[in-house]
Amino acid sequence: MTSVLITGASRGIGRAIAIELAARGHRVVATGRRLEDLDGLPVDQCLRLDVTDQDSVDEALRAAGEIDALVSNAGATIRGSLENVPVSEVEALFQLNTFGALRVAQGVLPAMRERGAGWLVFVSSIQGRAVVPIIGPYAASKWALEAFAETLAVEAGHFGVKVSIMQPGTVSSGGPERAKSFFAENDPYTQLFQQFGPLRGTSIFEAITPEEVAAAVADTIERSDPPLRVPVGAPAITALEARKAAPEHAPFVPVTLDW
Repeated sequence: MTSVLITGASRGIGRAIAIELAARGHRVVATGRRLEDLDGLPVDQCLRLDVTDQDSVDEALRAAGEIDALVSNAGATIRGSLENVPVSEVEALFQLNTFGALRVAQGVLPAMRERGAGWLVFVSSIQGRAVVPIIGPYAASKWALEAFAETLAVEAGHFGVKVSIMQPGTVSSGGPERAKSFFAENDPYTQLFQQFGPLRGTSIFEAITPEEVAAAVADTIERSDPPLRVPVGAPAITALEARKAAPEHAPFVPVTLDW
């Protein structure tokens, strides 16, 4: 049995991961910003943890006890052109998606290093390797997250700590619907954004469920030699293969846009 701490377990992908790992017999510590949002989870322990607050992270890790694996899932997204999204909002997104993940990893790493074993699993996205217009700040936060994770795979891997990056495509988690939008009246970028609506359900943008991501995370933790990057679902595999095949000298656009 592995002791697993999950960030962002209140809903969506994180909640599904908590349920899946608990069902497989692991000791699960589910965390979220609001303790009441963790009600009903069939896990060993529920703790308040705000990944953007160092004191909150320290307190939660003290209460959690020994952790074998960290699933760093807490995150959010925003919508808007890079011309219009306030830099303060991009900074806040990085605090959550990127620096928050690093903050919790720094908290669990010393004990893992000393034991010579541990798992760090980061929930990224296909946008950690490619960009989608109007979702640029989210992609940037995930590119940076993957750089941190790959560095940790080298540095901490020397001490027996395994690192994996989960890369789903579109997930029916409700995250896009909760995203802040930054479109002005008569925004010139609105037409570009509207084109993505009809693309839902196409081969690259077909949504998978949070439960599919959760199963992939659990399978990765249970592998003796997990890969660094794990595309999750056929749409993610298709998108990432297309990205690899695209020329490096031009922007990658996974679909044809009539703009």
